[in-house]
Amino acid sequence: MHPALLRKTALYVAGRALRHVPIRGPGQLAMVTRSLSTEGSPIDVGIGLTEEQREYMSVARSFADNEMAPKMLEWDEQEMLPVDVLRKGAELGFGGIYVSEDVGGSALGRLETSIIFEALSTGCVSTTAYISIHNMCAWMIDTFGNSEQRHKYLPGLVSMEQLASYCLTEPGAGSDAGSLTTTAVRKGDHYVLNGSKAFISGGGNSDIYVIMARTGAPGPKGISAYIVEKDTPGLSFGKKEKKVGWNSQPTRAVILEDCLVPAQNLLGAEGEGFKFAMKGLDGGRINIASCSLGAAQASIEAALEHTAVRKQFNTLLNQFQHTQFKLADMAANLNASRLMVRQAARLLDDGSPQATAFCAMAKMYATDQCFEICNQALQLHGGYGYLKDYRVQQWMRDSRVHQILEGTNEVMKMIVSRELTRLA
Repeated sequence: MHPALLRKTALYVAGRALRHVPIRGPGQLAMVTRSLSTEGSPIDVGIGLTEEQREYMSVARSFADNEMAPKMLEWDEQEMLPVDVLRKGAELGFGGIYVSEDVGGSALGRLETSIIFEALSTGCVSTTAYISIHNMCAWMIDTFGNSEQRHKYLPGLVSMEQLASYCLTEPGAGSDAGSLTTTAVRKGDHYVLNGSKAFISGGGNSDIYVIMARTGAPGPKGISAYIVEKDTPGLSFGKKEKKVGWNSQPTRAVILEDCLVPAQNLLGAEGEGFKFAMKGLDGGRINIASCSLGAAQASIEAALEHTAVRKQFNTLLNQFQHTQFKLADMAANLNASRLMVRQAARLLDDGSPQATAFCAMAKMYATDQCFEICNQALQLHGGYGYLKDYRVQQWMRDSRVHQILEGTNEVMKMIVSRELTRLA
């Protein structure tokens, strides 16, 4: 167990912190302090976890409640990347959750990582998703980098003094990543990179970019991976994109124009980049699905709180059978999603050959179901759910993109069906 993850203060108490939930009364906004404990309930997130795993979950949830949830609306409105909060999280081990201990990482498994990202996402989905991308970049350098690369970059990434972005998607190569056109040509002791990457989370703000570029023939086998620093000559960024959600993390194009990258920044060997990318995506899909779980968990908790105090026709909303049935469906779908995500994470930890298909199924199912849970939670809030001073609308907006990135859910179906048709 990494000691940083157990470094608790009075601020990070175990269990649920008291939270302020806005409830609108006739002509006024009242702030009602409530404490919702889900332990032992049909939406208990700790079912089946070890004591140690529950400890990780508790630390992450307390951090989310105290450091993230109170600011998530502000970060969204101001389109602000909360670097100070990221670094506070790094002090607890969140900057390198599945990075090796010799460079300061927490060295946890993918199941524990999923548990942590789910808990953090209850506080802010967008910010947690950025943390997950940063972790994937750190993991790639840790797993595929040489000793010099690992010790040069990982201490700063684990502390989040340096932030990282992953650059695979291009304007003309999204789900078909093997067709990317960014090139890398060896010239002496440098590679010259030319091309552009699209929809890069942290673009322009991050310090380190893990970039996939073509060094060989067309197709997946001609792709290599590079570590590119922000101040590298020839590296620039497009305009900040305006998005439906994920607004606490900036999104820009990454532009490479005769970008001179030292040859020692090649990650692994030439031609191995696509293999690294695909291995990263299995875990990335679990990470994003876990963020969806957190959004859904927070949304159903908010719906339970709201329907317990809001009245229509002189009756509490949670006393209407339609409301009760809707909440039951939401709880069942949340649990089914969580079981799939954690099963996939266990298979990934075990190195199972089934992991890729199960990660795809979990990502496809959980992101679809959890978005609908957020949507139904908004519906249960009525008109108030559509107001931006209620967090439920942001959980819905932030989780929508999870059905698109890390491979669209249509591509997830292709991956699963490919495995199924091999049986015939």
